[in-house]
Amino acid sequence: MILQVKIKKTHTEAVIPKYAKPGDAGMDLTAVSLEVLENGNHVYDTGLAFEIPVGYVGLVFPRSSVSKKDLLLTNSVGVIDSGYRGSVKAVFIPTDQEELNRYSPGERICQMIIMPYPAISFKEVQELSVTERSTGGFGSTGN
Repeated sequence: MILQVKIKKTHTEAVIPKYAKPGDAGMDLTAVSLEVLENGNHVYDTGLAFEIPVGYVGLVFPRSSVSKKDLLLTNSVGVIDSGYRGSVKAVFIPTDQEELNRYSPGERICQMIIMPYPAISFKEVQELSVTERSTGGFGSTGN
């Protein structure tokens, strides 16, 4: 099944994303502009707005090419909810202020995966089921 998602260009130079290779999960998003904020954060606009269906979410991840840049995606994974209709932007924080190797408009800056998510309701209980791991966290399952 192919999920059809409506997309709107909010900028004339926006690039409609597509899969690079068969079997890819994410589609690359291309920057149309860059704004450097006073705090040094880099805001890249993709020039694209999506109509993600209810029950689905757009997840924006860094591309592997970010390892060649002096940038980190500020929120690690961006969440594009089905009700959002604005242009998708990605905010990066520089890791090196001296000689910053950054993305430029026209480059692919991140990737988006659109996937379903379940509706959740919580049930408060006094006890949870017992597991082998129990309350062990932060490296408790091995090296």
